Amino acid sequence: MKTFTGKTLRWEWREGVVELTLDHEPANEIGTAMLAELEKFVAAFDVLLPESSVCIIASARKSVFSAGGDLRELYAAAAAVPAKERAAGVRAFLERVHAVLNAIDAAPFVSIAAVPGACLGGGLELALSCDMIVADKMARFAFPELRLGFIPGFGGIPRLKRDLGNAFLRDLLFTGRTVNATRAQAVGLVAQLAGEGEVLRIARSTAAQITKYDAVTRAAAKKFIKPIPHDELRREIDLFCELFTRPAVMAALKKFVEDSGPMPYLP
Repeated sequence: MKTFTGKTLRWEWREGVVELTLDHEPANEIGTAMLAELEKFVAAFDVLLPESSVCIIASARKSVFSAGGDLRELYAAAAAVPAKERAAGVRAFLERVHAVLNAIDAAPFVSIAAVPGACLGGGLELALSCDMIVADKMARFAFPELRLGFIPGFGGIPRLKRDLGNAFLRDLLFTGRTVNATRAQAVGLVAQLAGEGEVLRIARSTAAQITKYDAVTRAAAKKFIKPIPHDELRREIDLFCELFTRPAVMAALKKFVEDSGPMPYLP
């Protein structure tokens, strides 16, 4: 399936490049609907991989790549079951997310996250599964999870630690502050900065350059320089589930859900 249009995303293939576009109001939150369509995308790899050198993950929203996990849906699902059953439900969801992001992380094509604006929590974790991040100069990045009483659960801690080490990870995680694109490039999170509104053009230009080279060598190089931290990823799920069962987390999520502000996900 080289083209697909769903309720939360779409993809199309042309000239060795597959573009996956997140398109879910209001801020490309990753809930069960988007996850199901991301699973369809990964299931299409059998068709896409033999003819694809590059995958660009972009956003139909001008000011946001993804605000992260759908916390309203998460709260509703958790509140609907007895407390002792919550960990099992969230674990099943996280394991599905990890399977998708691990598949993107390990795919032999080069993946580029084209980030036009806010890239927060699970959105940043999706971007971190990609090989490169190209960011609009107005983009910003954050892990705001600690203010809700849990940690990033989509694989962000092991992947950011793999790519950049602990110092920047600790800064993001413990402060919850947003980091602008300039600093993100300075520390190595962002590969290229784009002028305002130019991020997809720059990502496509980079993709065109990548497609010139031998696919076997490219895949071997990626496997060599980008090992997937499977053990740490599994431990992250365990810790997330352990933290999630605390009453303080449900209270924090309830407060989030009841927030009438336009962008309560921003720290």
